[in-house]
Amino acid sequence: MKNEKILGIHHMTAITDDAQANVDFYTGILGLRLVKVTVNFDDPSAYHLYYGDGLGTPGSALTFFPYGTGRQGKVGAGQVTSTGLAIPPDAMGWWIDRFAAEAISFDNPFKRGDEEVLPFRAHDGLPLELIASPEYKAGVPVSEGTVPVDKAIARMHSITMTENYGDATQNLLTGVLGFEKVSEDEGRIRFRGEQDGYLDLIVDPKAGRGQGGHGTVHHIAWRTTDEVTQKDWQEEIASLGYHISPVMDRDYFRSIYFREPGGVLFEIATLGPGFDVDEPADTLGQGLRLPKMYESMRQRIELSLAELRLPTGGHIPPRVEVTQNV
Repeated sequence: MKNEKILGIHHMTAITDDAQANVDFYTGILGLRLVKVTVNFDDPSAYHLYYGDGLGTPGSALTFFPYGTGRQGKVGAGQVTSTGLAIPPDAMGWWIDRFAAEAISFDNPFKRGDEEVLPFRAHDGLPLELIASPEYKAGVPVSEGTVPVDKAIARMHSITMTENYGDATQNLLTGVLGFEKVSEDEGRIRFRGEQDGYLDLIVDPKAGRGQGGHGTVHHIAWRTTDEVTQKDWQEEIASLGYHISPVMDRDYFRSIYFREPGGVLFEIATLGPGFDVDEPADTLGQGLRLPKMYESMRQRIELSLAELRLPTGGHIPPRVEVTQNV
């Protein structure tokens, strides 16, 4: 089409079980900043929690739909099967000690090319990796975070997708979205967008199909510059026969969605307007922000949500003490 390419990873969204456990794990254990607390734009009965570097910079954001009810997912083919988080090259020993002290489930570290990889699992079983790479670039620091700045997670390094058949997906990645194939080793094919962040594709015809639920990735979002380039992507992808959504206003970015041939839900999201569009940067994530369409329902929504203790010491939603005159 044009000379446009996907820039890289924008964010990852997963399904989890318990909102409080999610906050405690990603802010307390991993040291990320809770940059936004809102509700699922399609289901206001559930929170939507956003974490990232000090500003939730695109490429650093991990977001979650906490559903207290529902089944545990099964990670498998047709899904994102691991999310890699970038740490400094000399930080791996520190993180191993931290995980051991906090009783976090992790596997032995190993080498993948010039990277050191530590697979581990979140509180809900979501597969994650810490990746110490020479390509590490520091993100926006998390002030008063639980992890020293020189050990901190900066951004998403990569996402890994597992699929039974990979030809059509590879054609989409390189022929349409502009990814570059940069390596292939032991069944792992690595692609890169125009900027940072990798997509690793594992093709395994024998892999069992994944099932959505707690501890699985709902979708992966790729970033594009603005709404003009997003519209171009929408038209191009639709012209190839994919069912692609209308542009959706997610307040902090604009989004379009479609499923790639292997079954993974892709989103293409704009860089802006950003998480500080509705609250100051220094107080991100300290209040419940609602999509504009739900603001008139605030009281009902607040009453329906479980109380959430925040890393700053506050809580959401604010509870009003009711007293009766005697």
